[in-house]
Amino acid sequence: MKKALKIVVDVLSWIILAIALLITILVFSSGRNNGVANLFGFMPMTVESDSMKPTFSQGDLIICREVDDIMQLQENDVITFWTIIDGKKVKNTHRIVGINQADTTRSFTTRGDNNPIDDEAPVYAGDIIGKWTSVRIGGLGTAMNFLRTKTGFFICILIPMAIFFLIELYKFIVTLIEVKGSKTPEIDEEEIKRRAIEEYLAAQKQENGEGGASEQTDTSAEAVADAAESKEDAASDTAGGDPA
Repeated sequence: MKKALKIVVDVLSWIILAIALLITILVFSSGRNNGVANLFGFMPMTVESDSMKPTFSQGDLIICREVDDIMQLQENDVITFWTIIDGKKVKNTHRIVGINQADTTRSFTTRGDNNPIDDEAPVYAGDIIGKWTSVRIGGLGTAMNFLRTKTGFFICILIPMAIFFLIELYKFIVTLIEVKGSKTPEIDEEEIKRRAIEEYLAAQKQENGEGGASEQTDTSAEAVADAAESKEDAASDTAGGDPA
């Protein structure tokens, strides 16, 4: 149960991180492109009025796509474009209700679905930002606007990302400590036997004296093996610890 819960928490953490990174990219992208976020040609837009109701409403998030060829635009397409309202250049999203062709110049007459009359100014190719893809997420536009503010970005993006990385750092440190604690020194049996033989011979030589060491030292295979075995057992007890 604990293992399954840990997996669920890890998956949710990575999903939250991915969303946070995506929003971060969109926020910085919009800051470099006159407030229009662009991700691989797709642009999330926040609806600022109810002029297109009931198609979408104020506060909704809609997804537009770049227009490669304005000749492909047709009547009833919904486009986002730059226009002047009350002396300010703003984004507007309305439906094409007419196509105007004058020589090589092409423009569009637009109108909001909730408006009784057409927009005053025609829309030219240079004004068009993108075409609506029919994707609408209710209410998410308001949340996106909040995330674009410094307060929203700090609370909803930076803090969760910082917490995520701290948790992952903690897990890494705990794992590292566990791995180091589980390691036991490797015992070289041959080295232990060699040292045991040397110590045994040295002890015998010291007991019997320098002069008669060669005659009185017991260097039988049995005695050497017993000494090596005793030394090896002692080393194994030291490495494994006292089982009692």
